Amino acid sequence: MFITFEGGEGSGKTTIIERIASHFKNSYKVIISREPGGSFIAESIRDLVLDPKHKGMSFQTEALLYAASRAQHLDDILIPAMDTHDLVLCDRYIDSSFAYQGLARGLGLAYIEKINDYALNHLPVKTFYIDVSPEVGLSRIKDRQKFDRLDQENIRFHHLVRQAYLTIADVYKDRIVVIDGHQSIDAITNQILDEIERQLHDTK
Repeated sequence: MFITFEGGEGSGKTTIIERIASHFKNSYKVIISREPGGSFIAESIRDLVLDPKHKGMSFQTEALLYAASRAQHLDDILIPAMDTHDLVLCDRYIDSSFAYQGLARGLGLAYIEKINDYALNHLPVKTFYIDVSPEVGLSRIKDRQKFDRLDQENIRFHHLVRQAYLTIADVYKDRIVVIDGHQSIDAITNQILDEIERQLHDTK
């Protein structure tokens, strides 16, 4: 079962995914990966696209680099894992491109679908969007030692990203579950665990 997790900066995705993997590891074969990145070449593209030095990167280039990283990640990690693991958990996937580049950057969902045609053939069965206000999310990461190129965008951009995610969640309401990210990590984790348990039960 391929499950993805989405959210803006400071939504707590990474911690929550680790807790979910830990919960299931004794009962299921679980793998965690992330985007952009996840494999050697895909991680190299991640370094390029998120480097703060590349402030002049065009929106189209940004979107294409994410799509390229995703295609490599699929071939190297995700598709093989779907054959060998019970649960494939991924920190970000195509919905990040829909939100950040498609809507917040204004490139359009059709453009993102076109350049991510390969990924559309491998959609997750469930996506959890952890919704948190940009002010709260950014306050949670203020003590980070390093900020990537997207972390450094202005607050207006982060608000556009949040609204984009909510729009996409409405478009893909059968797949995307919106979780209130202002709750405690324990509450969020338990809510997601309940949903995954239900999904596992339904697929037996």
